[in-house]
Formats: sequence, C-alpha cells, structure tokens
Amino acid sequence: MKRLACLGLAALLVSVAAIDRNSHAQSVLSLAGVRSRSLEFTSIIRVPALPAGRRELRLWIPLPYEERYQSISGLRIESPVPYKIDSEPAYGNRYAYLAIDARKATTPFDIKISFHVKRFEHRVTLAPSKNTAAPFSASTSRFLQPDHLVPIDGEIAQLSAQEVTGISAPRAKARKLYDYVIATMHYDHYGTGWGRGDAVWACDSHHGNCTDFHSLFIGMARAQGIPARFEIGFPLPRNVHEGSIPGYHCWAQFYIQGIGWIPVDASDAWNHKEQKDYFFGALDTNRVMFSMGRDIRLNPSQKGDLLNYFVYPYAELDGKPFNDLKREYSFRDDPASPRDASSVGSD
Repeated sequence: MKRLACLGLAALLVSVAAIDRNSHAQSVLSLAGVRSRSLEFTSIIRVPALPAGRRELRLWIPLPYEERYQSISGLRIESPVPYKIDSEPAYGNRYAYLAIDARKATTPFDIKISFHVKRFEHRVTLAPSKNTAAPFSASTSRFLQPDHLVPIDGEIAQLSAQEVTGISAPRAKARKLYDYVIATMHYDHYGTGWGRGDAVWACDSHHGNCTDFHSLFIGMARAQGIPARFEIGFPLPRNVHEGSIPGYHCWAQFYIQGIGWIPVDASDAWNHKEQKDYFFGALDTNRVMFSMGRDIRLNPSQKGDLLNYFVYPYAELDGKPFNDLKREYSFRDDPASPRDASSVGSD
C-alpha cells in the first residue's frame, strides 16, 4: 500500500506476549503427557481500495483465544496501518482493532497475522468429584440466559422438557439432549437459513451446520437450567501436515456441578458416528479456538448490531457494516508434532 507508506505510516511488525504468563505456564505443566498438536497458523485479511468520499474504516480482527487447552505464542501482526490489541469484557475475546483513514486507503493492502498454537486434547471425567463444585458464578449464570437466536422458552423449552421427561440428573439430561440433536439433525449446507445458529430454525428444519447443531443443543440445555456456552474457531484436517482452511468450526460446553465444564461436539459426532460417545465429554486436538459466546459487543463498540458470533473480521465503513474484505487461513504442523487421528468436520 504505497500511498500509506508515503504518508508516514511505516509497516509494523509486532510480537505480542501471551496473557498471564505464570498461570499459562502452570496450565501447560499440568497437561504434561496429554495428547496435543502443535502448528503455525496464519491468516491474511485483504482490504480493498476504499471508495472515494468515505471517511473511516473501523476493523476488528479476532485473535486466538488463550485458555488451558490452547497455548498461544509468537503472535505477530504485520500491518501497514497502526492497530491496538483490545478485548471485550463479556467473554474475554481478543482482537486487533484498526481505525483507518479512508481518504488515504486508496489502494488495496493486506494484514497478516500468524502465531504458534499448541492444542491439547480436552477430555473430562464424567464421574462427579468428591468435592462439590461451587454454586454457579455470575459468569456461569450468563450461560443460563437466552441469546438473540437462542431462546430458552416457547418451542425450545417445550421440546427440551419433552425429551428429558423422567430424567432428573443434569448430566443425564445433557446426554439425552445431545443424542436428540444428533438423531434428528442432518448436517448439510442445503438451501438458505443454515449457519446463523438460529435454534428455532434448526429445531424446525432439522438440518444445518455446526452453528445450528450447537445452538439447538445450547438452547435446550439452558431451558433445563444447565449452563451451556458456544465456542468457535477453525478445524484442522487430520493426517494433513499443512494447507488452507476453508471455513470455521464450532462446538459447545455445558456445566455440571461436581464436574465443571464439559465439552461436546454434536456436529462432529454426526459426521463420525463411531465417535459419538467420545465427543460427549471430549474435544480432539484438531481445532483452534478463536472466540466464545454470542451477541458480542466489541470494545471500542461497533455501531451496528451485536455480533452473532465472532470468528471472521468485522468492519464498518462510516458506521455501516462493510463486507468487502477477503480472508485466507492456513496452517503448517510442527515437524515433530503428533497429529490426532480423530476426525473433525469443517463448516
């Protein structure tokens, strides 16, 4: 982007440190011996020349989530325009934020983000602990509330109650709802309406992608008083060392007292029915998580609606959603990294 360089905006190459190094190091040590996969992940965001007469492009680019089962290091952002790293308070999702003078962005430019990730298998023992978990915290209670496209009343509540008739234990209820979603949904990209994570649409249509599968599960679980949360990122193909990633993948977790958060991947279980039991209580290493939650308000705040979910960059041109960005995602395994033989779907 030559004109920006001429105007004094030199290219930036920055290494960003991981959040909370001490707790992160302790977490990695506690996972010694757990199956893992290590790789370099790269995303390229292509910003087109902006139309004449416009003033400002605001851009939020999601960054990988850092938690116990996902270690991030060497985060690098190469951008010809200044940016800052920020996060939103509700879920702790991180992103690079850019405010671009549209009058100077008259030629296309790219933003490249790369990082190293070590993804651990997340597998939970489903037997309750002898030490009863603490009551639901305020943050856990958020995952008992509805989202815009995930109601917990009406049709969703009625169906949920019907499916768990005679079952009292929350974990058994969650398993019944998981089995119901897999038995009644069909994984495909047919027609319109799929991919929005509209729980009522999924309930009525009985098909869709991972967002639809997990929105239905989350809504039905919350209707039964079981906290459930949405997580989204990108799938990693098994038995492939490097390549492009065509789209996102998502999954869910639900909370049971005495056990804690339990991961599920209903759409992968549908695609690989031999792993149905595995994906109730486990996630393989073939994924990279980017964000948590639905109905996201960014910081600085966007002018438009709350984000349905946040895995691709979001942009506004003069306060209105701007959808002309292009994006590319790729990965390359570390040469010595063992790869999980479990399958994973792609959305």
